[in-house]
Amino acid sequence: MNVAVAVDGSGNVGHSWGKAARVAVAQVADGRIAAWDEYDVGWDVAHDAGTHGAHHARVVRFLKEHAVEVVLASHVGDGMVRMLNTMGVRLDLGVTGEAKQAVLHAVT
Repeated sequence: MNVAVAVDGSGNVGHSWGKAARVAVAQVADGRIAAWDEYDVGWDVAHDAGTHGAHHARVVRFLKEHAVEVVLASHVGDGMVRMLNTMGVRLDLGVTGEAKQAVLHAVT
């Protein structure tokens, strides 16, 4: 299972999903993180550089490219909630703390 989470420079869950500068994708198998890759997505800058539809399309491409099944976030907007629901991606909100621990907690 692939889980995506916005991360900050300290390895904690980032404040906002849609305006994340960096996103981690964890591949989880047998209750442990088998792979952890971080990507500079630049959504913090791109968010206000065009329409919401264009921004959501960037996020969709990223999620599809990385076969993400679960997104963990402290907060997302209503439009992002609808988009993730339409994609069939599980969204866990209110997630805070150390990102790797949050991933493990979400899949157990």
